[in-house]
Amino acid sequence: MNRIASLFLPLLRLLLPAAGRHRAPGSPTVTAPREVAPQAVAPLRAPARPPVLLRGEDVPLVRPYVLTEADRRERRLRRGRRRALWLAVHGVDVGPRRIHGMEVAA
Repeated sequence: MNRIASLFLPLLRLLLPAAGRHRAPGSPTVTAPREVAPQAVAPLRAPARPPVLLRGEDVPLVRPYVLTEADRRERRLRRGRRRALWLAVHGVDVGPRRIHGMEVAA
């Protein structure tokens, strides 16, 4: 055992005795005097508000997961560009004939 641990171990056992059922036999028990906690007073309940009714005019009828035709077309073009780049990385040239508005010569 190293020297620092052998110096501090008795001091720690004196100051911080173990608690619970795994305490070493014969060690003194330290009990702190218990203080009486003040009783908490239950707050008064606020009166219940009537439920707010939703009106059909206030709720938008657009579902965020439904795409418009323009969004679908843009996603399809983007997917095609990504596929062409992936194929180009692997040595297959099937890319678009126009890149950033410039005609690509084959």
